[in-house]
Amino acid sequence: MNYRVLGSTGLKVSEIGMGCEGFSENDCRMAQELFDVAEKAGINYFDLYAANPAVRKAVGEALVGRREKFLIQSHICSVWQNGQYKRTRKLDEVKTGFAEMMELLRTDYLDVGMIHYCDALADWEEIVTGGVLDFARELKTAGRIRHIGLSSHNPQVALKAVESGAIEVLMFSVNPCYDLQPASEDVEKLWAAKSYAGTLTNMDPERQRLYETCQRQGVGITVMKCFGGGDLLDAKLSPAGAALTVNQCIHYALSRPAVAVVLAGAHSPRQLNESLAYEHATAEEKDYALAFQSFPKINWTGHCMYCSHCAPCPQKIDVAYVTKFLNLALHQAAVPETVREHYALLSHHAGECVQCGVCETRCPFGVEIRQNMRKAQEIFGY
Repeated sequence: MNYRVLGSTGLKVSEIGMGCEGFSENDCRMAQELFDVAEKAGINYFDLYAANPAVRKAVGEALVGRREKFLIQSHICSVWQNGQYKRTRKLDEVKTGFAEMMELLRTDYLDVGMIHYCDALADWEEIVTGGVLDFARELKTAGRIRHIGLSSHNPQVALKAVESGAIEVLMFSVNPCYDLQPASEDVEKLWAAKSYAGTLTNMDPERQRLYETCQRQGVGITVMKCFGGGDLLDAKLSPAGAALTVNQCIHYALSRPAVAVVLAGAHSPRQLNESLAYEHATAEEKDYALAFQSFPKINWTGHCMYCSHCAPCPQKIDVAYVTKFLNLALHQAAVPETVREHYALLSHHAGECVQCGVCETRCPFGVEIRQNMRKAQEIFGY
């Protein structure tokens, strides 16, 4: 298992994590089975948005004797009332729900306390002014949660939260179809057929800005909806009109700036092992670039996907990483120090580019790589 640092939290997280969708299967007995597979494989991070007390109790039981082997990302504001899930911003409900959750999980602390499901700007304002954010800060001060997070599907809202400095972790829906869609307060539009009816061109700029802002500010991203609820794995259901593989979906998500862990949904040990196979997959099995070219009505021309098809460079420049750092630096009044430091650590830099253009002949997306290398040399100085 490969591990990444989750933003500025200092937490080392497995790049494959667990979503909680399958914990309720087989009268919640699946939770124990999935945690057994996870522990053996080196998965140390999971998300728990489910408010069902039976699910939370099953997770708590599965963690007995191995709590310290797992980092828990669990959700504040996701509560269970009258036999059903409810998202709430009422402070008394939030506090009661948190206390019940901690008791069921049999733990004194959460590694990430995730403020649950914020897709509207007005909702974010309510979180800030209505006491929820203050409560999360109180919990952090008291050691009940170690880091504050927010879950969202809306890049506009997520960016507002990230730029506020209030959150340390963002749980966000990341996959190559959702990344084409503009910000919306209606999450259903990410799935709607009419959203993909026309020709879509390149990543939505607000999503690109969100990922890059998270990278600059040290906000780690934990990924949900990597497989689009499984739709991306089925050509008949995929908004792209073509199927992707598990490895391709995971690799796409892990290639985005600031992403630390993909929370793979699994309803059985077999499905979790399919995601874990990513750790041993070949570069060819992970490669998503050529698959993207086959998507009908989707055009990625001119946009670097960090797929590394341009390699190898005769000068041994890691073109994908140079381009990623260039994008992180562009449009800033000054190059962020962390970006400059990471660029400096590269073995070879843009200034070594001899403008031979070999990379451009290999790029599936027609990126003007030589121009990017000139820009990077200009911005970084070498």
